[in-house]
Amino acid sequence: MKGPLDPVLRRVTSPAVVRHRVAARLLRGVAAAPVLPTRARVTLAKRLRSGMTRAGWPPAEARAALAAVARTVDPDTRADLLMQEATGELKAGRTPPHLTEAVRAELDAADAAYARGDRPAAARRLHRALRTLFHRALHFDHLTSPLADDSAAFLAPLRDSVVGRRLLAPRGRSVPAAPAPTDRPLRLLLMTNGNDHFLREIRDRYADHPGVEFRYLHLADDPVAAPLTRRPDAMAADPVLGGSEYGEQVERWLRPHLDWADTLFVDWAVATAAMVTLVDPGDTRIVVRLHSFEAFSFWPHLIDFTRVDDVVFVSDHLRDLATAVSPDLVGDHAPRLHVISNAMDLHAYPRPKEPSARFTLGLVGISAVAKDPRWAIEVLRLLRAEDERYRLLLVGDGPNPAAGEAVRQYQEALDADLAELEPAGAVVRVGQVTDVPEALTGIGVILSTSVRESFHCAVVEGAASGAVPVIRDWPFFAAREHGAHTLFPAGWVVRTPAEAAALIRAETADEGRWLAAGKAAAGHAIATWDWTVTRRGFDALLGLDDPTAR
Repeated sequence: MKGPLDPVLRRVTSPAVVRHRVAARLLRGVAAAPVLPTRARVTLAKRLRSGMTRAGWPPAEARAALAAVARTVDPDTRADLLMQEATGELKAGRTPPHLTEAVRAELDAADAAYARGDRPAAARRLHRALRTLFHRALHFDHLTSPLADDSAAFLAPLRDSVVGRRLLAPRGRSVPAAPAPTDRPLRLLLMTNGNDHFLREIRDRYADHPGVEFRYLHLADDPVAAPLTRRPDAMAADPVLGGSEYGEQVERWLRPHLDWADTLFVDWAVATAAMVTLVDPGDTRIVVRLHSFEAFSFWPHLIDFTRVDDVVFVSDHLRDLATAVSPDLVGDHAPRLHVISNAMDLHAYPRPKEPSARFTLGLVGISAVAKDPRWAIEVLRLLRAEDERYRLLLVGDGPNPAAGEAVRQYQEALDADLAELEPAGAVVRVGQVTDVPEALTGIGVILSTSVRESFHCAVVEGAASGAVPVIRDWPFFAAREHGAHTLFPAGWVVRTPAEAAALIRAETADEGRWLAAGKAAAGHAIATWDWTVTRRGFDALLGLDDPTAR
Protein backbone atom coordinates (compact mmCIF):
# COMPACT_ATOMS: atom_id res chain seq x y z
CA MET A 1 0.00 0.00 0.00
CA LYS A 2 1.34 3.43 -0.94
CA GLY A 3 1.80 6.05 1.75
CA PRO A 4 0.87 9.74 1.61
CA LEU A 5 4.51 10.77 1.23
CA ASP A 6 5.14 8.67 -1.89
CA PRO A 7 4.36 11.46 -4.41
CA VAL A 8 6.76 13.80 -2.60
CA LEU A 9 9.51 11.24 -2.40
CA ARG A 10 9.22 10.24 -6.04
CA ARG A 11 9.81 13.85 -7.06
CA VAL A 12 12.79 14.28 -4.75
CA THR A 13 15.40 12.35 -6.73
CA SER A 14 18.29 14.80 -7.17
CA PRO A 15 20.57 16.44 -6.43
CA ALA A 16 21.79 14.78 -3.24
CA VAL A 17 21.93 17.99 -1.23
CA VAL A 18 18.26 18.64 -1.97
CA ARG A 19 17.35 15.13 -0.90
CA HIS A 20 19.19 15.60 2.37
CA ARG A 21 17.42 18.88 3.09
CA VAL A 22 13.98 17.51 2.30
CA ALA A 23 14.66 14.36 4.32
CA ALA A 24 15.84 16.38 7.28
CA ARG A 25 12.69 18.52 7.24
CA LEU A 26 10.39 15.52 6.89
CA LEU A 27 12.14 13.64 9.65
CA ARG A 28 12.13 16.58 12.01
CA GLY A 29 8.46 16.97 11.35
CA VAL A 30 7.69 13.33 12.10
CA ALA A 31 9.94 13.10 15.15
CA ALA A 32 8.77 16.38 16.68
CA ALA A 33 5.05 15.87 16.23
CA PRO A 34 3.81 15.63 19.82
CA VAL A 35 0.21 15.90 18.67
CA LEU A 36 0.57 12.56 16.93
CA PRO A 37 0.26 9.40 19.04
CA THR A 38 3.30 7.16 19.15
CA ARG A 39 1.68 4.58 16.88
CA ALA A 40 0.91 7.22 14.27
CA ARG A 41 4.46 8.59 14.34
CA VAL A 42 5.90 5.11 14.02
CA THR A 43 3.59 4.26 11.12
CA LEU A 44 4.47 7.51 9.35
CA ALA A 45 8.20 6.94 9.86
CA LYS A 46 7.94 3.44 8.41
CA ARG A 47 6.09 4.78 5.36
CA LEU A 48 8.68 7.49 4.95
CA ARG A 49 11.50 4.97 5.10
CA SER A 50 9.73 2.64 2.65
CA GLY A 51 9.04 5.48 0.24
CA MET A 52 12.65 6.64 0.37
CA THR A 53 13.83 3.13 -0.45
CA ARG A 54 11.46 2.81 -3.41
CA ALA A 55 12.54 6.21 -4.67
CA GLY A 56 16.13 4.96 -4.80
CA TRP A 57 17.57 6.97 -1.95
CA PRO A 58 20.84 5.71 -0.42
CA PRO A 59 20.23 3.30 2.49
CA ALA A 60 21.88 5.68 4.97
CA GLU A 61 19.38 8.41 4.16
CA ALA A 62 16.40 6.10 4.31
CA ARG A 63 17.66 4.57 7.54
CA ALA A 64 17.56 7.94 9.26
CA ALA A 65 13.75 7.95 9.12
CA LEU A 66 13.27 5.33 11.76
CA ALA A 67 16.32 6.43 13.75
CA ALA A 68 14.95 9.95 14.13
CA VAL A 69 11.60 8.75 15.41
CA ALA A 70 13.26 6.16 17.65
CA ARG A 71 14.78 8.99 19.67
CA THR A 72 11.34 10.36 20.56
CA VAL A 73 9.38 7.29 21.65
CA ASP A 74 9.28 5.03 24.71
CA PRO A 75 12.10 2.49 25.23
CA ASP A 76 10.10 -0.55 24.11
CA THR A 77 8.97 1.12 20.90
CA ARG A 78 12.49 2.46 20.30
CA ALA A 79 13.91 -1.05 20.64
CA ASP A 80 11.29 -2.46 18.27
CA LEU A 81 12.00 0.20 15.65
CA LEU A 82 15.77 -0.15 15.77
CA MET A 83 15.66 -3.95 15.79
CA GLN A 84 13.27 -3.96 12.86
CA GLU A 85 15.67 -1.77 10.92
CA ALA A 86 18.64 -3.94 11.90
CA THR A 87 16.79 -7.09 10.85
CA GLY A 88 16.03 -5.54 7.47
CA GLU A 89 19.67 -4.68 6.92
CA LEU A 90 20.78 -8.19 7.87
CA LYS A 91 18.22 -9.73 5.54
CA ALA A 92 19.67 -7.58 2.77
CA GLY A 93 23.10 -9.05 3.55
CA ARG A 94 24.50 -5.88 5.12
CA THR A 95 25.97 -5.17 8.54
CA PRO A 96 23.68 -2.58 10.17
CA PRO A 97 25.63 0.59 10.99
CA HIS A 98 23.49 0.97 14.09
CA LEU A 99 23.76 -2.69 15.18
CA THR A 100 25.20 -1.89 18.60
CA GLU A 101 22.61 0.82 19.20
CA ALA A 102 19.79 -1.55 18.26
CA VAL A 103 21.05 -4.40 20.44
CA ARG A 104 21.62 -2.07 23.39
CA ALA A 105 18.09 -0.71 23.00
CA GLU A 106 16.69 -4.25 22.95
CA LEU A 107 18.66 -5.24 26.04
CA ASP A 108 17.69 -2.00 27.82
CA ALA A 109 14.07 -2.92 27.18
CA ALA A 110 14.80 -6.43 28.47
CA ASP A 111 16.38 -5.00 31.62
CA ALA A 112 13.36 -2.75 32.16
CA ALA A 113 11.04 -5.75 31.83
CA TYR A 114 13.18 -7.71 34.26
CA ALA A 115 13.13 -4.82 36.76
CA ARG A 116 9.34 -4.62 36.72
CA GLY A 117 9.07 -8.37 37.24
CA ASP A 118 8.10 -9.37 33.70
CA ARG A 119 10.76 -12.04 33.29
CA PRO A 120 9.13 -13.78 30.29
CA ALA A 121 9.24 -10.47 28.36
CA ALA A 122 12.86 -9.97 29.43
CA ALA A 123 13.75 -13.47 28.20
CA ARG A 124 12.04 -12.90 24.84
CA ARG A 125 13.95 -9.68 24.25
CA LEU A 126 17.22 -11.31 25.33
CA HIS A 127 16.70 -14.08 22.81
CA ARG A 128 15.96 -11.56 20.05
CA ALA A 129 19.14 -9.65 20.91
CA LEU A 130 21.17 -12.87 20.73
CA ARG A 131 19.67 -13.82 17.37
CA THR A 132 20.58 -10.40 16.03
CA LEU A 133 24.12 -10.30 17.46
CA PHE A 134 24.87 -13.70 15.97
CA HIS A 135 22.97 -13.46 12.69
CA ARG A 136 24.71 -15.44 9.99
CA ALA A 137 25.03 -12.34 7.79
CA LEU A 138 27.43 -10.87 10.35
CA HIS A 139 29.77 -13.80 10.85
CA PHE A 140 29.30 -16.42 8.12
CA ASP A 141 28.15 -14.77 4.89
CA HIS A 142 30.96 -12.24 4.53
CA LEU A 143 34.74 -12.42 4.50
CA THR A 144 34.98 -10.56 7.82
CA SER A 145 33.26 -10.69 11.22
CA PRO A 146 32.88 -7.92 13.82
CA LEU A 147 33.26 -10.59 16.51
CA ALA A 148 36.69 -11.56 15.22
CA ASP A 149 37.72 -7.93 14.76
CA ASP A 150 37.00 -6.89 18.38
CA SER A 151 35.13 -9.44 20.45
CA ALA A 152 35.09 -7.32 23.63
CA ALA A 153 33.48 -4.31 21.93
CA PHE A 154 31.07 -6.48 19.98
CA LEU A 155 29.84 -8.33 23.05
CA ALA A 156 29.82 -5.30 25.38
CA PRO A 157 26.04 -4.73 25.12
CA LEU A 158 25.37 -8.29 26.24
CA ARG A 159 27.88 -8.20 29.08
CA ASP A 160 26.73 -4.77 30.26
CA SER A 161 23.04 -5.65 30.54
CA VAL A 162 21.31 -7.06 33.62
CA VAL A 163 19.68 -9.91 31.69
CA GLY A 164 22.94 -10.60 29.87
CA ARG A 165 24.76 -10.96 33.17
CA ARG A 166 21.93 -13.15 34.43
CA LEU A 167 22.36 -15.40 31.40
CA LEU A 168 26.13 -15.58 31.86
CA ALA A 169 26.09 -15.96 35.65
CA PRO A 170 27.89 -19.15 36.74
CA ARG A 171 25.73 -21.71 38.54
CA GLY A 172 28.45 -24.25 39.25
CA ARG A 173 27.94 -27.81 40.40
CA SER A 174 27.04 -29.29 43.78
CA VAL A 175 30.01 -31.67 43.92
CA PRO A 176 33.21 -32.03 41.86
CA ALA A 177 33.53 -34.74 39.26
CA ALA A 178 34.50 -38.12 40.69
CA PRO A 179 37.86 -39.63 39.72
CA ALA A 180 37.84 -42.35 37.09
CA PRO A 181 37.06 -45.79 38.51
CA THR A 182 39.93 -48.20 39.14
CA ASP A 183 37.91 -51.38 39.72
CA ARG A 184 35.88 -51.45 36.51
CA PRO A 185 35.90 -49.99 32.96
CA LEU A 186 35.23 -46.29 32.48
CA ARG A 187 31.61 -45.64 31.54
CA LEU A 188 31.92 -43.23 28.62
CA LEU A 189 28.90 -41.64 26.96
CA LEU A 190 29.63 -39.86 23.68
CA MET A 191 26.84 -37.44 22.79
CA THR A 192 26.29 -35.22 19.76
CA ASN A 193 23.63 -33.68 17.60
CA GLY A 194 24.11 -32.98 13.92
CA ASN A 195 27.48 -33.42 12.21
CA ASP A 196 29.22 -36.60 13.39
CA HIS A 197 31.91 -36.46 10.69
CA PHE A 198 34.72 -35.92 13.23
CA LEU A 199 33.74 -38.82 15.50
CA ARG A 200 34.36 -41.98 13.48
CA GLU A 201 37.86 -42.80 14.76
CA ILE A 202 36.93 -41.80 18.32
CA ARG A 203 33.81 -43.98 18.31
CA ASP A 204 35.64 -46.96 16.87
CA ARG A 205 38.48 -46.72 19.36
CA TYR A 206 36.44 -46.51 22.56
CA ALA A 207 33.70 -48.87 21.47
CA ASP A 208 36.43 -51.58 21.35
CA HIS A 209 38.66 -50.35 24.18
CA PRO A 210 39.01 -52.94 27.00
CA GLY A 211 39.05 -50.18 29.59
CA VAL A 212 35.78 -48.57 28.42
CA GLU A 213 32.10 -49.37 28.64
CA PHE A 214 30.88 -47.26 25.75
CA ARG A 215 27.58 -45.69 24.76
CA TYR A 216 26.83 -43.33 21.88
CA LEU A 217 23.80 -41.06 21.59
CA HIS A 218 22.90 -38.88 18.62
CA LEU A 219 20.18 -36.59 19.91
CA ALA A 220 18.45 -36.37 16.54
CA ASP A 221 17.62 -40.05 17.00
CA ASP A 222 16.21 -39.58 20.51
CA PRO A 223 12.43 -38.88 20.47
CA VAL A 224 12.60 -36.95 23.74
CA ALA A 225 15.83 -35.01 23.22
CA ALA A 226 15.36 -34.07 19.55
CA PRO A 227 12.55 -31.54 20.17
CA LEU A 228 14.44 -30.11 23.16
CA THR A 229 17.47 -29.28 20.98
CA ARG A 230 15.32 -26.98 18.86
CA ARG A 231 14.52 -24.58 21.73
CA PRO A 232 17.36 -22.06 22.06
CA ASP A 233 14.76 -19.54 23.22
CA ALA A 234 13.95 -21.78 26.19
CA MET A 235 17.65 -22.39 26.92
CA ALA A 236 18.26 -18.63 27.09
CA ALA A 237 15.12 -18.07 29.14
CA ASP A 238 15.80 -20.65 31.86
CA PRO A 239 18.46 -18.69 33.80
CA VAL A 240 16.53 -15.43 33.38
CA LEU A 241 13.35 -17.04 34.71
CA GLY A 242 15.23 -18.71 37.53
CA GLY A 243 14.14 -22.15 36.34
CA SER A 244 11.49 -23.33 33.91
CA GLU A 245 9.39 -26.26 32.78
CA TYR A 246 11.82 -26.61 29.89
CA GLY A 247 14.71 -26.99 32.33
CA GLU A 248 12.75 -29.65 34.21
CA GLN A 249 12.14 -31.53 30.95
CA VAL A 250 15.86 -31.50 30.21
CA GLU A 251 16.57 -32.72 33.75
CA ARG A 252 14.18 -35.66 33.38
CA TRP A 253 15.71 -36.66 30.06
CA LEU A 254 19.36 -36.19 31.03
CA ARG A 255 19.49 -37.47 34.61
CA PRO A 256 19.48 -41.22 33.75
CA HIS A 257 22.39 -40.64 31.36
CA LEU A 258 24.32 -38.71 34.03
CA ASP A 259 23.59 -41.42 36.60
CA TRP A 260 25.12 -44.05 34.28
CA ALA A 261 28.14 -42.20 32.85
CA ASP A 262 31.42 -41.56 34.58
CA THR A 263 32.36 -39.23 31.73
CA LEU A 264 30.02 -37.49 29.31
CA PHE A 265 31.81 -36.28 26.16
CA VAL A 266 29.75 -33.76 24.17
CA ASP A 267 30.93 -33.09 20.64
CA TRP A 268 30.18 -29.56 19.38
CA ALA A 269 29.50 -26.73 21.81
CA VAL A 270 25.97 -26.19 20.54
CA ALA A 271 22.47 -27.14 21.74
CA THR A 272 23.54 -30.42 23.33
CA ALA A 273 26.17 -28.73 25.49
CA ALA A 274 23.77 -25.93 26.43
CA MET A 275 21.15 -28.48 27.50
CA VAL A 276 23.66 -30.53 29.48
CA THR A 277 24.80 -27.49 31.47
CA LEU A 278 21.25 -26.51 32.37
CA VAL A 279 21.48 -29.45 34.77
CA ASP A 280 23.75 -29.93 37.77
CA PRO A 281 25.84 -32.91 36.57
CA GLY A 282 26.50 -34.31 40.04
CA ASP A 283 29.80 -36.17 40.08
CA THR A 284 29.78 -37.01 36.34
CA ARG A 285 32.73 -35.54 34.49
CA ILE A 286 31.65 -33.31 31.57
CA VAL A 287 33.87 -32.85 28.52
CA VAL A 288 32.90 -30.56 25.63
CA ARG A 289 34.68 -30.23 22.29
CA LEU A 290 34.38 -26.87 20.53
CA HIS A 291 35.20 -26.85 16.81
CA SER A 292 34.91 -23.45 15.07
CA PHE A 293 31.38 -22.53 14.04
CA GLU A 294 30.31 -22.34 17.67
CA ALA A 295 32.66 -19.47 18.52
CA PHE A 296 30.77 -17.26 16.04
CA SER A 297 27.34 -18.28 17.35
CA PHE A 298 25.33 -17.58 20.50
CA TRP A 299 25.81 -21.15 21.77
CA PRO A 300 28.86 -20.54 24.02
CA HIS A 301 26.83 -17.87 25.80
CA LEU A 302 24.14 -20.44 26.62
CA ILE A 303 26.67 -22.90 28.05
CA ASP A 304 27.56 -22.70 31.74
CA PHE A 305 31.24 -23.62 31.63
CA THR A 306 31.39 -23.84 35.44
CA ARG A 307 29.55 -27.14 34.96
CA VAL A 308 32.12 -28.39 32.45
CA ASP A 309 35.35 -30.03 33.55
CA ASP A 310 37.29 -30.06 30.28
CA VAL A 311 36.99 -28.22 26.97
CA VAL A 312 38.79 -29.56 23.91
CA PHE A 313 39.84 -27.36 20.97
CA VAL A 314 41.34 -28.52 17.69
CA SER A 315 43.88 -25.68 17.52
CA ASP A 316 45.57 -23.02 19.61
CA HIS A 317 44.08 -20.12 17.65
CA LEU A 318 40.56 -21.44 18.18
CA ARG A 319 41.24 -21.72 21.91
CA ASP A 320 42.45 -18.12 21.93
CA LEU A 321 39.34 -16.87 20.15
CA ALA A 322 36.99 -18.88 22.34
CA THR A 323 38.52 -17.58 25.56
CA ALA A 324 38.17 -14.02 24.28
CA VAL A 325 34.54 -14.65 23.37
CA SER A 326 33.70 -16.56 26.58
CA PRO A 327 35.61 -15.21 29.60
CA ASP A 328 34.19 -18.06 31.71
CA LEU A 329 36.72 -20.28 29.95
CA VAL A 330 39.48 -18.68 32.02
CA GLY A 331 39.70 -17.97 35.72
CA ASP A 332 39.48 -19.84 39.02
CA HIS A 333 36.33 -21.80 38.19
CA ALA A 334 37.06 -22.39 34.50
CA PRO A 335 37.35 -25.85 32.97
CA ARG A 336 40.66 -27.36 31.96
CA LEU A 337 41.51 -26.45 28.35
CA HIS A 338 43.08 -28.89 25.91
CA VAL A 339 44.24 -28.64 22.31
CA ILE A 340 43.94 -31.95 20.44
CA SER A 341 43.87 -32.12 16.64
CA ASN A 342 40.95 -33.60 14.76
CA ALA A 343 40.92 -37.39 14.56
CA MET A 344 41.97 -38.39 11.05
CA ASP A 345 43.16 -41.67 9.56
CA LEU A 346 45.65 -40.40 6.99
CA HIS A 347 47.25 -43.64 5.87
CA ALA A 348 44.76 -44.11 3.02
CA TYR A 349 45.83 -40.88 1.31
CA PRO A 350 49.37 -41.48 -0.04
CA ARG A 351 48.84 -42.74 -3.62
CA PRO A 352 50.70 -42.22 -6.90
CA LYS A 353 49.87 -38.92 -8.55
CA GLU A 354 48.55 -38.60 -12.09
CA PRO A 355 51.05 -37.03 -14.54
CA SER A 356 48.91 -33.89 -14.93
CA ALA A 357 48.72 -33.34 -11.16
CA ARG A 358 51.89 -31.26 -11.05
CA PHE A 359 50.07 -28.30 -12.61
CA THR A 360 46.69 -28.94 -10.99
CA LEU A 361 45.69 -26.88 -7.99
CA GLY A 362 42.98 -28.34 -5.79
CA LEU A 363 40.50 -26.72 -3.44
CA VAL A 364 38.48 -29.31 -1.54
CA GLY A 365 35.34 -27.94 0.10
CA ILE A 366 33.84 -24.70 -1.20
CA SER A 367 30.39 -24.74 0.41
CA ALA A 368 30.85 -21.59 2.51
CA VAL A 369 31.78 -18.00 1.70
CA ALA A 370 34.54 -18.32 4.32
CA LYS A 371 36.31 -20.82 2.03
CA ASP A 372 36.77 -17.88 -0.40
CA PRO A 373 37.34 -19.81 -3.65
CA ARG A 374 37.70 -16.48 -5.47
CA TRP A 375 41.09 -16.12 -3.75
CA ALA A 376 42.12 -19.39 -5.40
CA ILE A 377 40.96 -18.05 -8.76
CA GLU A 378 43.12 -14.96 -8.30
CA VAL A 379 46.11 -17.24 -7.66
CA LEU A 380 45.25 -19.21 -10.80
CA ARG A 381 45.09 -16.06 -12.92
CA LEU A 382 48.56 -15.04 -11.77
CA LEU A 383 49.94 -18.47 -12.63
CA ARG A 384 48.28 -18.70 -16.03
CA ALA A 385 49.56 -15.27 -16.97
CA GLU A 386 52.94 -17.01 -17.32
CA ASP A 387 52.04 -20.67 -17.89
CA GLU A 388 48.66 -21.87 -19.15
CA ARG A 389 49.28 -25.44 -18.03
CA TYR A 390 48.03 -24.54 -14.55
CA ARG A 391 44.40 -25.30 -13.78
CA LEU A 392 42.17 -25.37 -10.72
CA LEU A 393 40.03 -28.28 -9.54
CA LEU A 394 37.09 -27.31 -7.30
CA VAL A 395 35.88 -30.30 -5.29
CA GLY A 396 32.51 -30.07 -3.56
CA ASP A 397 29.34 -28.05 -3.91
CA GLY A 398 29.46 -24.27 -3.85
CA PRO A 399 27.72 -21.89 -1.45
CA ASN A 400 23.93 -22.03 -1.37
CA PRO A 401 22.61 -18.66 -2.65
CA ALA A 402 19.32 -19.27 -0.83
CA ALA A 403 21.15 -19.00 2.50
CA GLY A 404 21.21 -15.21 2.35
CA GLU A 405 21.64 -12.16 0.17
CA ALA A 406 25.34 -11.79 0.91
CA VAL A 407 25.91 -15.43 -0.08
CA ARG A 408 23.98 -14.85 -3.30
CA GLN A 409 26.16 -11.86 -4.12
CA TYR A 410 29.36 -13.81 -3.49
CA GLN A 411 28.14 -16.72 -5.61
CA GLU A 412 27.18 -14.31 -8.39
CA ALA A 413 30.74 -12.95 -8.47
CA LEU A 414 32.15 -16.48 -8.37
CA ASP A 415 29.89 -17.53 -11.24
CA ALA A 416 31.25 -14.65 -13.31
CA ASP A 417 34.80 -15.85 -12.64
CA LEU A 418 33.89 -19.40 -13.62
CA ALA A 419 32.10 -18.29 -16.79
CA GLU A 420 35.37 -16.69 -17.86
CA LEU A 421 37.69 -19.58 -16.96
CA GLU A 422 35.74 -22.81 -17.36
CA PRO A 423 35.37 -22.74 -21.17
CA ALA A 424 39.16 -22.83 -21.53
CA GLY A 425 39.45 -25.71 -19.05
CA ALA A 426 41.29 -23.49 -16.57
CA VAL A 427 38.78 -24.36 -13.85
CA VAL A 428 37.02 -27.70 -13.46
CA ARG A 429 34.18 -28.24 -11.00
CA VAL A 430 33.98 -31.81 -9.71
CA GLY A 431 31.17 -31.57 -7.17
CA GLN A 432 30.87 -33.92 -4.21
CA VAL A 433 33.02 -37.04 -4.26
CA THR A 434 32.78 -40.19 -2.17
CA ASP A 435 36.42 -41.27 -2.58
CA VAL A 436 38.51 -38.28 -1.52
CA PRO A 437 41.88 -40.12 -1.60
CA GLU A 438 41.22 -41.08 -5.22
CA ALA A 439 40.21 -37.53 -6.14
CA LEU A 440 43.45 -36.25 -4.64
CA THR A 441 45.56 -38.35 -7.03
CA GLY A 442 44.79 -35.71 -9.64
CA ILE A 443 45.80 -32.78 -7.43
CA GLY A 444 49.44 -31.73 -7.12
CA VAL A 445 49.01 -28.54 -5.09
CA ILE A 446 46.44 -28.45 -2.31
CA LEU A 447 45.11 -25.02 -1.39
CA SER A 448 43.59 -23.53 1.73
CA THR A 449 42.19 -20.14 0.71
CA SER A 450 39.81 -19.64 3.66
CA VAL A 451 39.46 -16.48 5.71
CA ARG A 452 39.06 -18.66 8.81
CA GLU A 453 39.50 -22.30 9.75
CA SER A 454 39.80 -24.10 13.04
CA PHE A 455 42.09 -26.76 11.57
CA HIS A 456 41.19 -27.52 7.92
CA CYS A 457 41.16 -31.27 7.56
CA ALA A 458 40.93 -31.08 3.75
CA VAL A 459 44.32 -29.41 3.37
CA VAL A 460 45.92 -31.87 5.81
CA GLU A 461 44.44 -34.78 3.84
CA GLY A 462 45.79 -33.19 0.66
CA ALA A 463 49.23 -32.88 2.22
CA ALA A 464 49.07 -36.54 3.31
CA SER A 465 48.31 -37.45 -0.31
CA GLY A 466 51.60 -35.92 -1.43
CA ALA A 467 50.20 -32.65 -2.77
CA VAL A 468 52.20 -29.52 -2.04
CA PRO A 469 50.31 -27.45 0.58
CA VAL A 470 49.82 -23.73 -0.07
CA ILE A 471 47.89 -22.20 2.82
CA ARG A 472 46.61 -18.66 3.09
CA ASP A 473 47.40 -17.17 6.48
CA TRP A 474 43.73 -17.11 7.45
CA PRO A 475 42.92 -13.38 7.84
CA PHE A 476 40.71 -13.84 10.90
CA PHE A 477 43.82 -15.01 12.78
CA ALA A 478 46.76 -13.64 10.80
CA ALA A 479 47.41 -10.78 13.23
CA ARG A 480 47.00 -12.95 16.32
CA GLU A 481 49.62 -14.95 18.18
CA HIS A 482 48.34 -18.21 16.76
CA GLY A 483 46.89 -19.06 13.37
CA ALA A 484 47.78 -20.89 10.19
CA HIS A 485 51.27 -19.43 10.60
CA THR A 486 51.79 -21.43 13.81
CA LEU A 487 49.70 -24.52 13.00
CA PHE A 488 51.59 -25.36 9.80
CA PRO A 489 55.24 -25.26 8.70
CA ALA A 490 56.28 -21.76 7.69
CA GLY A 491 57.07 -22.87 4.15
CA TRP A 492 53.42 -23.79 3.57
CA VAL A 493 51.89 -20.44 4.55
CA VAL A 494 51.48 -17.31 2.41
CA ARG A 495 49.79 -13.93 2.89
CA THR A 496 48.79 -12.87 -0.63
CA PRO A 497 47.82 -14.42 -3.96
CA ALA A 498 51.13 -13.18 -5.37
CA GLU A 499 53.06 -15.02 -2.64
CA ALA A 500 50.96 -18.14 -3.30
CA ALA A 501 51.67 -18.01 -7.03
CA ALA A 502 55.40 -17.53 -6.41
CA LEU A 503 55.52 -20.52 -4.04
CA ILE A 504 53.63 -22.72 -6.49
CA ARG A 505 55.92 -21.78 -9.37
CA ALA A 506 58.96 -22.59 -7.25
CA GLU A 507 57.66 -25.95 -5.96
CA THR A 508 56.46 -27.11 -9.38
CA ALA A 509 59.44 -25.77 -11.33
CA ASP A 510 60.48 -29.32 -12.18
CA GLU A 511 59.04 -32.73 -11.51
CA GLY A 512 61.74 -33.80 -9.09
CA ARG A 513 61.31 -30.80 -6.84
CA TRP A 514 57.52 -31.12 -6.90
CA LEU A 515 57.64 -34.83 -5.98
CA ALA A 516 60.15 -34.19 -3.19
CA ALA A 517 58.07 -31.35 -1.73
CA GLY A 518 54.95 -33.53 -1.82
CA LYS A 519 56.75 -36.44 -0.16
CA ALA A 520 58.01 -34.16 2.63
CA ALA A 521 54.53 -32.74 3.14
CA ALA A 522 53.02 -36.23 3.38
CA GLY A 523 55.64 -37.30 5.90
CA HIS A 524 54.99 -34.27 8.10
CA ALA A 525 51.21 -34.60 7.93
CA ILE A 526 51.14 -38.27 8.87
CA ALA A 527 53.76 -37.91 11.62
CA THR A 528 51.92 -34.94 13.14
CA TRP A 529 48.18 -35.43 12.63
CA ASP A 530 47.43 -39.08 11.91
CA TRP A 531 45.10 -40.82 14.36
CA THR A 532 47.95 -43.01 15.60
CA VAL A 533 49.41 -39.78 17.01
CA THR A 534 46.36 -37.78 18.07
CA ARG A 535 44.65 -40.71 19.80
CA ARG A 536 47.25 -40.41 22.54
CA GLY A 537 45.80 -37.00 23.40
CA PHE A 538 42.31 -38.45 23.70
CA ASP A 539 43.54 -41.38 25.79
CA ALA A 540 45.32 -38.98 28.14
CA LEU A 541 42.23 -36.78 28.35
CA LEU A 542 40.11 -39.76 29.40
CA GLY A 543 42.76 -41.22 31.68
CA LEU A 544 43.14 -44.42 29.63
CA ASP A 545 46.06 -46.58 28.65
CA ASP A 546 46.79 -47.39 25.02
CA PRO A 547 46.05 -51.15 24.78
CA THR A 548 48.04 -51.39 21.53
CA ALA A 549 51.18 -50.11 23.26
CA ARG A 550 51.49 -53.17 25.50
